[in-house]
Amino acid sequence: MTDIVDRATRSRMMSGIRGQDTKIEVVVRKALFARGFRYRKNVKSLPGSPDIVLPRHRVAVFIHGCFWHGHGCDLFRMPRSNTASWSAKIEANRERDQRCLKELFSLGWRIAEVWECALRGPARFSTDAVADELSLWIRQKPLEERLTIAGVADRGLMASTLFSRAVQSRKIRTGPLDPEILS
Repeated sequence: MTDIVDRATRSRMMSGIRGQDTKIEVVVRKALFARGFRYRKNVKSLPGSPDIVLPRHRVAVFIHGCFWHGHGCDLFRMPRSNTASWSAKIEANRERDQRCLKELFSLGWRIAEVWECALRGPARFSTDAVADELSLWIRQKPLEERLTIAGVADRGLMASTLFSRAVQSRKIRTGPLDPEILS
């Protein structure tokens, strides 16, 4: 299938896609700051260069775009043109994400992932709900190693009783590291 815009227009459109300081990252950072958390942005010395790092709590937060990281939600659609190239790129992103998570866990960091669909799209939460759950998880004892927040439509997430009080449990996964990350 041919593209509906010329090469120069497509190039300009793609160059406008930001790699950091996206709207969703800014919203999450502002919400955490308002709740008293102080953080570092895009720390290059850590594997994967997490979007938000809270050194005091040893927490790394990744804000994932559903398209670029191949999330199985309503916001992800594989492009119909150049499918093989896009598929390889997105799969490489997924593999890099898993490798970075494994390295961070081995260094003793706790990881939170906030997916774009948690704050955008038909299955979104309010910013306050996401920030409240994230701040509760950061401060909680005993420490859980991982938190994933995604929209309702992400049917692959496991139920969690720990965070069921503020949002429906099927939307949030928490707990020990996934076995496939350790392999």
